[in-house]
Amino acid sequence: METLPPLPLTLEVAVLMRKERITGPMSRWQDWRWVLEDVVVNEPGFGEAPRLLYRDDAQERWLHPGFTVRLFKDDAEGYLLNASAPAPCWFVLWRMEESPSVAEECLARPEIVTLSYHDAGRWLDAQETVEQIPAPPDIVAWIKAFVATYYVPEPKRRRRPASFQSLQDRFGNPASVTTHKKFGGEQP
Repeated sequence: METLPPLPLTLEVAVLMRKERITGPMSRWQDWRWVLEDVVVNEPGFGEAPRLLYRDDAQERWLHPGFTVRLFKDDAEGYLLNASAPAPCWFVLWRMEESPSVAEECLARPEIVTLSYHDAGRWLDAQETVEQIPAPPDIVAWIKAFVATYYVPEPKRRRRPASFQSLQDRFGNPASVTTHKKFGGEQP
C-alpha cells in the first residue's frame, strides 16, 4: 500500500481589511467602519508590515501580511464543522489599535486567522470582533483532507435512563418523593 506524504499543517496568509465610508442614517453616529475584505495566501512581495494598498474618498484597503494558519489534530472537529457548513470560511479576529502605528489614524489590526469553528466560537464568547469570509475551494479541499486524515469521532456514551438515577435537590443533596404530607397535620 502506498503511503501518502503528510499533509502540510500550516499555511502562511495575509489579511485585507477595508475601511469604508458609511452612508445613510447610520452616518449620523459614525463616518467610517472597518470590514474584513479577504484572506489570501501570503507572498514574499507582501513584506512584513501592514501597508496601504488603495485610498479614495469612499474607502481604504490595507494589507496585513504574515499570519500563520495552523491545523491542530485535537481540533479536527472544529475544522469538520467549518468544512461541512454550507459556506466554509476563514475566521479573522481583529482589534482596533489604541494608538496609530503605521498610519495617521488607528487601524483595524487582524490578530489571528483560523479555519476552526471552535476557535471562532470561543472568541465570540469572549466578546471579540470576529469576521468571516468564504474560503476558496482549494482551502476547503485542504481542510477536508485534514479532517479525513485526523478526525476521530468520539464514541457515543450510553446514558442511563432518568428513572434509574437517584433524585437530587437543587443543591445536589439526595431527595425523595412522597405522597404523605410532612407538615400541617392530618387532612380529613
